[in-house]
Amino acid sequence: MKSAETFWNGLAERYAEMPVKDPEAFQAKIEATRARLSPQDVILEVGCGTGSLALELSPSVAHIHATDLSSEMLRIARGKVADRGVENITFHQAAVAELGFEPEGFDMVCAFSILHLVDDRDEALRILYRLLKPGGSLVSSTVCLGESRIPFGLFLPLLRWIGKAPAVRIFDAQQLEQSIRDAGFIDVENRNVAQDDKVAFVLARRPRD
Repeated sequence: MKSAETFWNGLAERYAEMPVKDPEAFQAKIEATRARLSPQDVILEVGCGTGSLALELSPSVAHIHATDLSSEMLRIARGKVADRGVENITFHQAAVAELGFEPEGFDMVCAFSILHLVDDRDEALRILYRLLKPGGSLVSSTVCLGESRIPFGLFLPLLRWIGKAPAVRIFDAQQLEQSIRDAGFIDVENRNVAQDDKVAFVLARRPRD
């Protein structure tokens, strides 16, 4: 069984070459995210991968701090940013549970394709809540396999054991939304923007007081 960092390091080059699975949905998510941003905002992206989302959002904000646990993903991301001459993205190698930022430092937290991969979803959301300024937004896109007819719970552990899949937590969209509310977020909205109904695109915010 591979560690999470080892798994994603081994996948990084292939991951970087993969086309976006649903370009229309990805663009809809970007537009919905941009609609909540201001030019002076400082945002955090967790699980940034090879930096595609950070690059899309960088013209809309003052600065992005993008994190990932994979050193190889970050190497590729830094190369893409350097090639494009983008100067307002800083990358950090860290898992969500290891984030060392000061509380209430960010106007938005983006968590795309990460909440189904963390060991403790509820604790991760509490961490992200603390990092947001009052009134700040959480934007997440999360694979939710809990209602699928495919028995992922049976074969995903085997694939992980042989190094062909990461550790994936299985839950449904309603459970995800409840976890977000339990962490303290309000105005939780699950928007149906993807062809794949197993992906929940959720927007929420931290209360101002």
